[in-house]
Amino acid sequence: MSFPFISAEEAASHINHGDNVALSGFTASGTPKKVTKALAERARAFHAEGKPFKINLYTGASTNDFVDGNLTRADAIAQRAPYQGTPVTREAANSGAIHYYDPHLSHMTQDLRYGFIGGIDVAIVEVTEMNPTGEVILGAGLGMTPTIVRMAKKVIIEYSSYYRSSFRGFHDNYVPLDPPHRREIPIYSPTDRIGSPILQIDPDKIIGVVPSNESESVRQFTERTDTTRAIGRNVASFLASEMKRGTIPPGFLPIQSGVGNVANAALYGLAENPDIPQFQMFTEIVQDAVLDLMKEGKCSFASTCGFAFSDETMFSFMDEIDYYRDKLLMRPSEISNNPEIVRRLGLIAMNTALECDIYGFVNSTHVNGTYVMNGIGGAGDFARNAYISMFLCPSIQKGGRISAIVPMVSHVDHTDHCVRVIVTEQGVADLRGKDPMQRANCIIDNCVHPDYRELLRDYIRSSRRGHIYHNLADAFAFHRAFEETGDMRNARFS
Repeated sequence: MSFPFISAEEAASHINHGDNVALSGFTASGTPKKVTKALAERARAFHAEGKPFKINLYTGASTNDFVDGNLTRADAIAQRAPYQGTPVTREAANSGAIHYYDPHLSHMTQDLRYGFIGGIDVAIVEVTEMNPTGEVILGAGLGMTPTIVRMAKKVIIEYSSYYRSSFRGFHDNYVPLDPPHRREIPIYSPTDRIGSPILQIDPDKIIGVVPSNESESVRQFTERTDTTRAIGRNVASFLASEMKRGTIPPGFLPIQSGVGNVANAALYGLAENPDIPQFQMFTEIVQDAVLDLMKEGKCSFASTCGFAFSDETMFSFMDEIDYYRDKLLMRPSEISNNPEIVRRLGLIAMNTALECDIYGFVNSTHVNGTYVMNGIGGAGDFARNAYISMFLCPSIQKGGRISAIVPMVSHVDHTDHCVRVIVTEQGVADLRGKDPMQRANCIIDNCVHPDYRELLRDYIRSSRRGHIYHNLADAFAFHRAFEETGDMRNARFS
Protein backbone atom coordinates (compact mmCIF):
# COMPACT_ATOMS: atom_id res chain seq x y z
CA MET A 1 0.00 0.00 0.00
CA SER A 2 1.38 3.40 -0.93
CA PHE A 3 0.38 6.59 0.83
CA PRO A 4 -0.24 9.78 -1.15
CA PHE A 5 1.87 12.87 -0.59
CA ILE A 6 -0.53 15.69 0.19
CA SER A 7 -0.22 19.36 1.07
CA ALA A 8 -0.49 20.58 4.64
CA GLU A 9 -3.68 22.39 3.62
CA GLU A 10 -5.27 19.19 2.32
CA ALA A 11 -4.27 17.39 5.49
CA ALA A 12 -5.80 20.14 7.64
CA SER A 13 -9.06 19.89 5.70
CA HIS A 14 -9.67 16.52 7.37
CA ILE A 15 -9.78 18.18 10.81
CA ASN A 16 -13.11 19.66 11.86
CA HIS A 17 -14.51 21.94 14.53
CA GLY A 18 -14.79 20.10 17.86
CA ASP A 19 -12.32 17.35 16.95
CA ASN A 20 -9.99 15.86 19.54
CA VAL A 21 -6.54 16.17 17.97
CA ALA A 22 -3.44 14.52 19.43
CA LEU A 23 0.15 15.14 18.38
CA SER A 24 3.39 13.21 18.45
CA GLY A 25 6.45 14.55 20.20
CA PHE A 26 7.55 15.74 23.61
CA THR A 27 8.29 19.42 24.14
CA ALA A 28 9.17 20.86 20.72
CA SER A 29 10.98 17.63 19.86
CA GLY A 30 9.16 15.45 17.37
CA THR A 31 6.09 17.66 17.11
CA PRO A 32 4.37 18.33 13.76
CA LYS A 33 5.19 21.66 12.19
CA LYS A 34 3.40 22.04 8.85
CA VAL A 35 -0.13 20.77 9.36
CA THR A 36 -0.73 22.80 12.51
CA LYS A 37 0.19 25.99 10.68
CA ALA A 38 -2.25 25.10 7.90
CA LEU A 39 -4.87 24.23 10.52
CA ALA A 40 -4.53 27.71 11.98
CA GLU A 41 -5.24 29.18 8.53
CA ARG A 42 -8.28 26.91 8.20
CA ALA A 43 -9.57 28.23 11.52
CA ARG A 44 -9.08 31.83 10.40
CA ALA A 45 -11.01 31.16 7.20
CA PHE A 46 -13.92 29.70 9.16
CA HIS A 47 -13.90 32.60 11.60
CA ALA A 48 -13.91 35.11 8.73
CA GLU A 49 -17.15 33.50 7.55
CA GLY A 50 -18.63 33.74 11.03
CA LYS A 51 -18.36 30.00 11.63
CA PRO A 52 -16.93 28.33 14.74
CA PHE A 53 -13.68 26.39 14.53
CA LYS A 54 -11.83 25.12 17.56
CA ILE A 55 -10.18 21.83 18.38
CA ASN A 56 -9.25 20.12 21.63
CA LEU A 57 -5.49 19.70 21.56
CA TYR A 58 -3.56 16.97 23.42
CA THR A 59 0.20 16.64 23.24
CA GLY A 60 3.05 14.83 24.98
CA ALA A 61 4.17 18.02 26.74
CA SER A 62 4.78 21.61 25.60
CA THR A 63 5.25 22.23 21.89
CA ASN A 64 6.59 25.26 20.01
CA ASP A 65 5.31 28.20 18.01
CA PHE A 66 4.49 25.90 15.07
CA VAL A 67 1.78 24.34 17.22
CA ASP A 68 0.63 26.31 20.26
CA GLY A 69 1.64 29.70 18.89
CA ASN A 70 -0.05 29.41 15.50
CA LEU A 71 -3.20 27.74 16.81
CA THR A 72 -3.63 30.15 19.72
CA ARG A 73 -3.23 33.23 17.56
CA ALA A 74 -5.91 31.79 15.24
CA ASP A 75 -8.23 31.21 18.23
CA ALA A 76 -8.33 27.55 17.21
CA ILE A 77 -7.93 25.81 20.59
CA ALA A 78 -10.91 25.10 22.83
CA GLN A 79 -9.25 22.79 25.35
CA ARG A 80 -5.56 22.15 25.93
CA ALA A 81 -3.60 19.58 27.96
CA PRO A 82 -1.26 18.63 29.51
CA TYR A 83 1.53 21.24 29.36
CA GLN A 84 2.27 24.45 27.45
CA GLY A 85 5.16 26.86 27.30
CA THR A 86 4.41 29.33 24.52
CA PRO A 87 3.79 32.90 25.78
CA VAL A 88 0.69 33.50 23.69
CA THR A 89 -0.87 30.21 24.83
CA ARG A 90 0.01 31.01 28.43
CA GLU A 91 -1.86 34.33 28.12
CA ALA A 92 -4.86 32.59 26.56
CA ALA A 93 -4.93 30.04 29.39
CA ASN A 94 -4.79 32.82 31.98
CA SER A 95 -7.52 34.86 30.30
CA GLY A 96 -9.82 31.86 29.95
CA ALA A 97 -9.71 31.92 26.14
CA ILE A 98 -8.38 28.34 26.31
CA HIS A 99 -9.66 25.78 28.79
CA TYR A 100 -6.28 24.59 30.01
CA TYR A 101 -6.01 21.75 32.46
CA ASP A 102 -2.80 20.40 33.82
CA PRO A 103 -2.48 16.69 34.70
CA HIS A 104 0.74 14.93 35.61
CA LEU A 105 2.45 13.82 32.39
CA SER A 106 2.44 10.18 33.45
CA HIS A 107 -1.37 10.37 33.73
CA MET A 108 -2.17 11.99 30.39
CA THR A 109 -1.71 9.02 28.06
CA GLN A 110 -3.53 6.56 30.25
CA ASP A 111 -6.37 9.05 30.82
CA LEU A 112 -6.81 9.09 27.05
CA ARG A 113 -6.64 5.32 26.79
CA TYR A 114 -9.06 4.82 29.71
CA GLY A 115 -11.59 7.01 27.89
CA PHE A 116 -11.70 9.74 30.55
CA ILE A 117 -11.37 12.50 27.95
CA GLY A 118 -13.05 10.92 24.93
CA GLY A 119 -11.73 9.47 21.70
CA ILE A 120 -9.07 10.80 19.35
CA ASP A 121 -10.40 11.96 16.00
CA VAL A 122 -7.06 12.80 14.38
CA ALA A 123 -3.44 12.09 15.28
CA ILE A 124 -0.70 14.10 13.57
CA VAL A 125 2.63 12.30 13.77
CA GLU A 126 6.12 13.36 12.71
CA VAL A 127 8.20 10.49 11.33
CA THR A 128 11.69 10.26 9.86
CA GLU A 129 11.27 6.95 8.01
CA MET A 130 8.29 4.85 6.90
CA ASN A 131 7.36 1.97 4.63
CA PRO A 132 4.15 1.00 2.75
CA THR A 133 2.92 -1.24 5.59
CA GLY A 134 2.69 1.67 8.03
CA GLU A 135 5.88 0.93 9.94
CA VAL A 136 7.52 4.22 10.95
CA ILE A 137 10.58 5.56 12.74
CA LEU A 138 9.73 8.58 14.86
CA GLY A 139 11.78 11.74 15.30
CA ALA A 140 13.39 13.46 18.28
CA GLY A 141 10.44 13.06 20.66
CA LEU A 142 8.18 10.17 21.54
CA GLY A 143 5.52 11.48 23.94
CA MET A 144 2.13 9.74 23.67
CA THR A 145 2.57 8.53 20.10
CA PRO A 146 2.15 4.73 20.48
CA THR A 147 -1.21 5.24 22.19
CA ILE A 148 -2.61 8.04 20.04
CA VAL A 149 -2.00 6.19 16.75
CA ARG A 150 -3.88 3.20 18.17
CA MET A 151 -6.80 5.35 19.30
CA ALA A 152 -7.07 7.80 16.40
CA LYS A 153 -9.72 7.39 13.73
CA LYS A 154 -7.42 9.14 11.22
CA VAL A 155 -3.65 9.64 11.14
CA ILE A 156 -1.77 12.37 9.29
CA ILE A 157 1.96 11.80 8.75
CA GLU A 158 4.49 14.61 8.60
CA TYR A 159 7.57 13.14 6.96
CA SER A 160 10.61 15.08 8.15
CA SER A 161 13.74 15.35 6.05
CA TYR A 162 15.32 17.80 8.50
CA TYR A 163 17.36 15.13 10.26
CA ARG A 164 20.46 14.23 8.29
CA SER A 165 20.85 10.82 9.92
CA SER A 166 18.52 7.96 10.78
CA PHE A 167 16.89 7.83 14.21
CA ARG A 168 16.44 4.08 13.85
CA GLY A 169 17.21 2.35 17.13
CA PHE A 170 16.64 5.33 19.44
CA HIS A 171 13.00 4.54 20.28
CA ASP A 172 11.46 2.00 22.63
CA ASN A 173 7.77 1.99 21.67
CA TYR A 174 5.76 0.28 24.39
CA VAL A 175 2.18 0.50 25.64
CA PRO A 176 1.49 -0.97 29.10
CA LEU A 177 -1.49 -3.18 29.80
CA ASP A 178 -4.59 -1.60 31.30
CA PRO A 179 -6.20 -2.68 34.61
CA PRO A 180 -7.17 -5.04 36.05
CA HIS A 181 -4.44 -7.58 36.80
CA ARG A 182 -1.78 -5.95 34.68
CA ARG A 183 1.80 -7.08 35.07
CA GLU A 184 4.80 -4.96 36.06
CA ILE A 185 6.59 -2.86 33.46
CA PRO A 186 9.82 -4.86 33.08
CA ILE A 187 12.41 -2.11 33.41
CA TYR A 188 15.02 -2.86 36.06
CA SER A 189 17.83 -0.66 34.70
CA PRO A 190 17.72 2.54 32.60
CA THR A 191 19.30 0.56 29.73
CA ASP A 192 16.54 -2.08 29.50
CA ARG A 193 14.66 -2.14 26.20
CA ILE A 194 11.13 -3.53 26.44
CA GLY A 195 9.41 -2.40 23.24
CA SER A 196 10.11 -1.95 19.55
CA PRO A 197 12.29 0.61 17.76
CA ILE A 198 9.62 0.65 15.04
CA LEU A 199 6.08 1.94 15.51
CA GLN A 200 3.31 0.22 13.56
CA ILE A 201 0.45 2.42 12.39
CA ASP A 202 -2.65 0.87 10.86
CA PRO A 203 -2.21 1.79 7.18
CA ASP A 204 -5.98 2.08 6.71
CA LYS A 205 -5.99 5.08 9.07
CA ILE A 206 -3.31 7.06 7.24
CA ILE A 207 -4.83 9.90 5.22
CA GLY A 208 -1.60 10.98 3.58
CA VAL A 209 1.96 12.16 4.03
CA VAL A 210 2.98 15.83 4.32
CA PRO A 211 6.66 16.58 3.54
CA SER A 212 8.47 18.74 6.09
CA ASN A 213 11.97 20.12 6.55
CA GLU A 214 11.50 22.27 9.65
CA SER A 215 13.78 22.30 12.69
CA GLU A 216 12.50 22.03 16.25
CA SER A 217 13.37 25.74 16.77
CA VAL A 218 14.75 25.17 20.27
CA ARG A 219 16.85 28.09 21.46
CA GLN A 220 20.30 27.76 22.97
CA PHE A 221 20.30 27.75 26.75
CA THR A 222 21.62 30.87 28.42
CA GLU A 223 25.10 30.73 29.87
CA ARG A 224 25.38 29.69 33.49
CA THR A 225 25.39 32.53 35.96
CA ASP A 226 27.11 32.75 39.33
CA THR A 227 23.76 31.83 40.89
CA THR A 228 23.07 28.75 38.78
CA ARG A 229 26.69 27.61 39.13
CA ALA A 230 26.33 27.84 42.91
CA ILE A 231 23.11 25.81 42.81
CA GLY A 232 24.88 23.16 40.74
CA ARG A 233 27.82 23.03 43.17
CA ASN A 234 25.48 22.75 46.14
CA VAL A 235 23.56 19.87 44.54
CA ALA A 236 26.75 17.98 43.74
CA SER A 237 28.30 18.58 47.18
CA PHE A 238 25.15 17.35 48.90
CA LEU A 239 25.00 14.15 46.83
CA ALA A 240 28.70 13.53 47.34
CA SER A 241 28.22 13.87 51.10
CA GLU A 242 25.32 11.42 50.95
CA MET A 243 27.60 8.91 49.25
CA LYS A 244 30.23 9.37 51.96
CA ARG A 245 27.74 8.66 54.73
CA GLY A 246 26.39 5.62 52.90
CA THR A 247 22.83 6.68 52.07
CA ILE A 248 23.63 6.60 48.33
CA PRO A 249 25.29 3.40 47.07
CA PRO A 250 28.95 3.63 45.93
CA GLY A 251 27.86 3.06 42.32
CA PHE A 252 25.48 6.03 42.63
CA LEU A 253 21.82 6.09 41.50
CA PRO A 254 20.12 7.15 38.24
CA ILE A 255 19.45 10.88 37.82
CA GLN A 256 16.26 12.61 36.75
CA SER A 257 16.56 16.25 35.81
CA GLY A 258 13.84 18.73 34.91
CA VAL A 259 13.97 21.31 32.14
CA GLY A 260 15.51 24.76 31.97
CA ASN A 261 18.67 26.63 32.82
CA VAL A 262 18.76 25.71 36.52
CA ALA A 263 18.39 22.01 35.75
CA ASN A 264 21.05 22.24 33.06
CA ALA A 265 23.40 23.93 35.55
CA ALA A 266 22.76 21.21 38.12
CA LEU A 267 23.91 18.58 35.64
CA TYR A 268 27.09 20.53 34.96
CA GLY A 269 27.59 20.73 38.72
CA LEU A 270 27.57 16.94 38.90
CA ALA A 271 30.06 16.76 36.04
CA GLU A 272 32.48 19.15 37.74
CA ASN A 273 32.50 17.42 41.12
CA PRO A 274 35.24 14.74 41.20
CA ASP A 275 33.46 12.87 44.00
CA ILE A 276 30.44 12.13 41.83
CA PRO A 277 31.04 8.90 39.88
CA GLN A 278 29.82 8.08 36.39
CA PHE A 279 26.04 7.76 36.41
CA GLN A 280 23.03 6.89 34.26
CA MET A 281 19.87 8.92 33.75
CA PHE A 282 16.20 7.93 33.73
CA THR A 283 14.44 11.17 32.95
CA GLU A 284 11.70 12.76 30.89
CA ILE A 285 13.86 15.05 28.76
CA VAL A 286 17.50 15.22 27.68
CA GLN A 287 18.99 18.69 27.19
CA ASP A 288 22.26 19.95 25.75
CA ALA A 289 24.21 19.33 28.96
CA VAL A 290 23.70 15.57 28.76
CA LEU A 291 25.67 15.28 25.52
CA ASP A 292 28.56 17.17 27.13
CA LEU A 293 28.44 14.83 30.12
CA MET A 294 28.54 11.81 27.83
CA LYS A 295 31.55 13.16 25.96
CA GLU A 296 33.28 13.74 29.31
CA GLY A 297 32.50 10.20 30.46
CA LYS A 298 30.34 11.38 33.38
CA CYS A 299 27.01 10.08 32.05
CA SER A 300 27.08 6.64 30.44
CA PHE A 301 23.41 6.30 29.42
CA ALA A 302 20.19 8.32 29.38
CA SER A 303 16.64 7.02 29.07
CA THR A 304 14.29 9.85 28.13
CA CYS A 305 11.10 10.83 26.30
CA GLY A 306 12.66 13.34 23.95
CA PHE A 307 15.81 15.15 22.83
CA ALA A 308 15.26 18.83 23.68
CA PHE A 309 18.47 19.96 22.02
CA SER A 310 18.99 23.48 20.78
CA ASP A 311 19.21 23.65 16.99
CA GLU A 312 22.99 24.07 17.19
CA THR A 313 23.36 21.03 19.42
CA MET A 314 20.98 19.00 17.26
CA PHE A 315 23.26 19.52 14.24
CA SER A 316 26.23 18.39 16.30
CA PHE A 317 24.26 15.38 17.52
CA MET A 318 23.35 14.37 13.98
CA ASP A 319 26.97 14.65 12.87
CA GLU A 320 28.01 12.23 15.64
CA ILE A 321 24.81 10.20 15.91
CA ASP A 322 26.49 6.80 15.78
CA TYR A 323 28.47 7.66 18.93
CA TYR A 324 25.20 8.05 20.83
CA ARG A 325 23.28 5.03 19.51
CA ASP A 326 24.12 2.88 22.54
CA LYS A 327 23.85 5.79 24.99
CA LEU A 328 20.38 7.28 24.43
CA LEU A 329 16.91 5.74 24.36
CA MET A 330 13.48 7.38 24.01
CA ARG A 331 10.37 5.96 25.67
CA PRO A 332 6.69 7.04 25.80
CA SER A 333 5.94 9.58 28.54
CA GLU A 334 3.86 7.15 30.58
CA ILE A 335 6.99 4.97 30.77
CA SER A 336 9.67 7.66 31.17
CA ASN A 337 7.60 9.18 34.01
CA ASN A 338 6.06 6.00 35.40
CA PRO A 339 5.90 6.04 39.23
CA GLU A 340 6.40 2.26 39.42
CA ILE A 341 9.71 2.49 37.56
CA VAL A 342 10.83 5.66 39.35
CA ARG A 343 10.41 3.93 42.70
CA ARG A 344 12.02 0.67 41.53
CA LEU A 345 15.14 2.32 40.09
CA GLY A 346 15.63 4.62 43.08
CA LEU A 347 16.01 7.88 41.21
CA ILE A 348 17.62 11.07 42.43
CA ALA A 349 15.08 13.61 41.16
CA MET A 350 16.06 17.24 40.55
CA ASN A 351 13.24 19.60 39.60
CA THR A 352 12.81 23.36 39.68
CA ALA A 353 10.42 25.46 41.77
CA LEU A 354 8.84 28.87 41.31
CA GLU A 355 8.62 29.25 45.07
CA CYS A 356 8.90 27.19 48.24
CA ASP A 357 7.64 27.97 51.68
CA ILE A 358 9.39 27.60 55.00
CA TYR A 359 7.70 24.26 55.68
CA GLY A 360 8.70 22.59 52.41
CA PHE A 361 5.63 23.03 50.22
CA VAL A 362 6.46 23.83 46.59
CA ASN A 363 4.70 25.86 43.90
CA SER A 364 5.99 25.07 40.44
CA THR A 365 3.15 26.40 38.27
CA HIS A 366 1.31 29.56 39.39
CA VAL A 367 2.76 33.03 39.99
CA ASN A 368 1.04 34.62 43.02
CA GLY A 369 -1.27 31.62 43.05
CA THR A 370 -3.24 32.71 39.98
CA TYR A 371 -1.12 33.14 36.86
CA VAL A 372 -0.16 29.81 35.32
CA MET A 373 3.30 29.65 33.78
CA ASN A 374 3.74 26.31 32.00
CA GLY A 375 2.34 23.44 34.02
CA ILE A 376 3.32 20.75 36.47
CA GLY A 377 4.88 18.57 33.78
CA GLY A 378 6.50 15.47 35.21
CA ALA A 379 7.81 16.95 38.45
CA GLY A 380 5.10 15.30 40.55
CA ASP A 381 5.62 11.92 38.91
CA PHE A 382 9.22 11.95 40.10
CA ALA A 383 8.96 13.93 43.34
CA ARG A 384 6.57 11.58 45.10
CA ASN A 385 8.36 8.41 44.06
CA ALA A 386 12.06 9.27 43.92
CA TYR A 387 14.70 7.92 46.28
CA ILE A 388 15.68 11.52 46.97
CA SER A 389 13.44 14.34 45.72
CA MET A 390 15.20 17.70 45.34
CA PHE A 391 13.74 21.06 44.32
CA LEU A 392 16.07 23.76 43.03
CA CYS A 393 15.61 27.51 42.63
CA PRO A 394 17.48 30.80 43.09
CA SER A 395 16.74 32.30 46.50
CA ILE A 396 15.75 35.66 44.98
CA GLN A 397 14.50 37.07 41.69
CA LYS A 398 14.04 40.54 40.20
CA GLY A 399 17.17 41.94 41.82
CA GLY A 400 16.10 40.80 45.26
CA ARG A 401 12.58 42.20 45.13
CA ILE A 402 11.14 38.65 45.15
CA SER A 403 12.06 35.91 47.59
CA ALA A 404 11.61 32.36 46.31
CA ILE A 405 11.14 31.26 49.92
CA VAL A 406 7.91 32.62 51.41
CA PRO A 407 5.83 32.05 54.56
CA MET A 408 3.19 30.09 52.64
CA VAL A 409 3.24 29.21 48.94
CA SER A 410 0.46 30.83 46.95
CA HIS A 411 -0.29 27.56 45.15
CA VAL A 412 0.65 24.01 46.14
CA ASP A 413 1.90 21.54 43.52
CA HIS A 414 4.12 19.41 45.77
CA THR A 415 3.33 18.94 49.43
CA ASP A 416 5.86 18.75 52.23
CA HIS A 417 5.40 14.96 52.13
CA CYS A 418 7.07 14.80 48.70
CA VAL A 419 9.81 17.40 49.10
CA ARG A 420 12.94 15.96 50.71
CA VAL A 421 15.61 18.52 49.84
CA ILE A 422 15.55 22.20 48.78
CA VAL A 423 18.60 23.78 47.15
CA THR A 424 19.31 27.42 46.38
CA GLU A 425 22.58 29.21 45.71
CA GLN A 426 22.67 29.90 49.47
CA GLY A 427 22.87 26.23 50.43
CA VAL A 428 20.98 22.98 51.01
CA ALA A 429 18.06 22.25 53.33
CA ASP A 430 17.78 18.52 54.03
CA LEU A 431 14.20 18.11 55.27
CA ARG A 432 14.23 14.37 55.82
CA GLY A 433 13.24 13.27 59.31
CA LYS A 434 12.32 16.79 60.44
CA ASP A 435 9.04 18.05 61.84
CA PRO A 436 7.54 21.26 60.38
CA MET A 437 9.30 23.69 62.70
CA GLN A 438 12.64 21.93 62.26
CA ARG A 439 12.11 22.20 58.51
CA ALA A 440 11.34 25.90 58.80
CA ASN A 441 14.53 26.63 60.71
CA CYS A 442 16.57 24.46 58.32
CA ILE A 443 15.21 26.23 55.24
CA ILE A 444 15.65 29.72 56.70
CA ASP A 445 19.20 29.00 57.88
CA ASN A 446 20.39 27.31 54.70
CA CYS A 447 18.35 28.42 51.66
CA VAL A 448 16.89 31.87 52.27
CA HIS A 449 18.68 34.97 51.04
CA PRO A 450 20.10 37.09 53.91
CA ASP A 451 17.72 39.96 53.03
CA TYR A 452 14.76 37.78 54.00
CA ARG A 453 15.93 35.62 56.90
CA GLU A 454 14.88 37.94 59.72
CA LEU A 455 11.57 38.69 58.01
CA LEU A 456 10.75 34.98 57.92
CA ARG A 457 11.81 34.56 61.55
CA ASP A 458 9.52 37.49 62.39
CA TYR A 459 6.70 35.67 60.64
CA ILE A 460 7.24 32.59 62.77
CA ARG A 461 7.31 34.68 65.94
CA SER A 462 4.03 36.38 64.96
CA SER A 463 2.27 33.11 64.10
CA ARG A 464 -0.19 30.98 66.01
CA ARG A 465 1.49 27.93 67.42
CA GLY A 466 0.51 24.40 66.53
CA HIS A 467 2.13 21.56 64.66
CA ILE A 468 2.77 24.19 61.97
CA TYR A 469 3.03 27.86 62.96
CA HIS A 470 0.95 30.14 60.76
CA ASN A 471 -0.63 33.56 60.99
CA LEU A 472 -3.44 33.41 58.45
CA ALA A 473 -3.69 37.19 58.32
CA ASP A 474 -0.04 37.44 57.26
CA ALA A 475 0.59 34.16 55.43
CA PHE A 476 0.71 36.00 52.11
CA ALA A 477 2.34 39.18 53.37
CA PHE A 478 5.30 38.70 51.01
CA HIS A 479 2.99 38.41 48.00
CA ARG A 480 0.88 41.33 49.18
CA ALA A 481 3.96 43.52 49.66
CA PHE A 482 5.14 42.76 46.14
CA GLU A 483 1.74 43.58 44.64
CA GLU A 484 1.48 46.83 46.61
CA THR A 485 5.09 48.08 46.61
CA GLY A 486 6.98 45.95 44.07
CA ASP A 487 9.31 44.54 46.76
CA MET A 488 8.71 41.62 49.14
CA ARG A 489 11.27 43.10 51.55
CA ASN A 490 8.58 45.59 52.55
CA ALA A 491 6.45 42.85 54.12
CA ARG A 492 5.29 43.51 57.68
CA PHE A 493 3.51 41.19 60.09
CA SER A 494 0.76 41.92 62.60
